[in-house]
Amino acid sequence: MQNMKFNIQLMSQQDADEIVTWQYEPPYAIYSLSREDLPVLLDPDNRYFAVKDESSQMIGYCCFGSEARVPGGDYHDSEPLVIDLGVGMHPGMVGKGLGTEFVDAILHYATGEFSPERFRVSIAAFNERSQRTFLKLGFVETASFKRVTDGMRFVQLEREVNWG
Repeated sequence: MQNMKFNIQLMSQQDADEIVTWQYEPPYAIYSLSREDLPVLLDPDNRYFAVKDESSQMIGYCCFGSEARVPGGDYHDSEPLVIDLGVGMHPGMVGKGLGTEFVDAILHYATGEFSPERFRVSIAAFNERSQRTFLKLGFVETASFKRVTDGMRFVQLEREVNWG
């Protein structure tokens, strides 16, 4: 794994314009966004952030709170106790061994920004690659559910902020 420094900043128009061009191969195509998603990415209330490397190259993005939740999941414990997070990595960066470091940087950012006691993430059940990344970072599966819009299965994983 490379040792990379990540910069996390509120999503800009330029960042969002780039993200909506990213296209993932099936079955990950469900993560591809479109121009119709721009208002969601740019609304500060949705808390979307760009994640860039030291040279300002876009590595991915993240979001926090209700925007990271999947309809059908159990979110009875929420902020400030639990912060939900969503992450997306540039398709060209996926599979390069950066996932753990990428997510760890996002967790550190969220700790400083929101001061939660726990993190929670909802991941499509087929996305074992993403699940492995979170499990390496101390997350444990706490629930599974079907998304109400289409019945797709998801798993929820949680972790205390201070673990290990």
